[in-house]
Amino acid sequence: MLNIFSLEDDLFQQGRLERAVAACVQSGQIRYRHFETFGKPDQLLAAIKETGNHQVFFLDIEIRGEEQKGMEVARAIRQRDPHAIIVFVTTHSEFMPVTYRYRVSALDFIDKALPAADYEEAIASVLEHAQANVSRTVSDDAFVIKNDYAHVQVPFADILYFETSSTVHKVILTTKTGSLEFYGKVSEIAKLDDRLYQCHRAFVVNPANVTKLDRASQTVHFETGDSCLVSRLKTKGLIERLEQHG
Repeated sequence: MLNIFSLEDDLFQQGRLERAVAACVQSGQIRYRHFETFGKPDQLLAAIKETGNHQVFFLDIEIRGEEQKGMEVARAIRQRDPHAIIVFVTTHSEFMPVTYRYRVSALDFIDKALPAADYEEAIASVLEHAQANVSRTVSDDAFVIKNDYAHVQVPFADILYFETSSTVHKVILTTKTGSLEFYGKVSEIAKLDDRLYQCHRAFVVNPANVTKLDRASQTVHFETGDSCLVSRLKTKGLIERLEQHG
């Protein structure tokens, strides 16, 4: 199901979007698991716990007098979640070309000046599109983790490693573009895909992205500068995996 987020600092506009989403739910057009509205960018960014095309963001462009703040937030979202659906709800349609410079790949621009019926139809169109595509993977090679608490969907080629979080029952996924924390167990993740390898009780790596194995320090390194531990018992198996990738 969808996770819907809104960044809007005007209370009237917050309510308007919430009513439009509620109308979609009542008509049976969409279902969502989570819907939250934020007035501050840092609050919204802190709330991003998942990745994938089930994540929908409605962003105002002008926040607290900063004309292009929404663009900056969209770029931060895109860095964390390359496959999220981003929609700008704004009075600043003149900024549409600017989104190309920010490279945020917005799905749509919805004008706040639209009459109520047209506004609701525009919101519904976005949500129906998201609902129709939510079960599709982001690519033929997407890696998907789905449980009662998390839905993570990333290109397998972007995965560097998973590690046990300091937060109980949580795992941190590190990719080429950032990191994400979600509920899960490293030992369970290792069983989800044969291309992954559990090199330590606290780490599972994607051998295809390992650039160096340092046996002196028992660590593996990645192109991003990240590294993680390898247990001595798992070293031989990891070497075999690395040789498969040349």
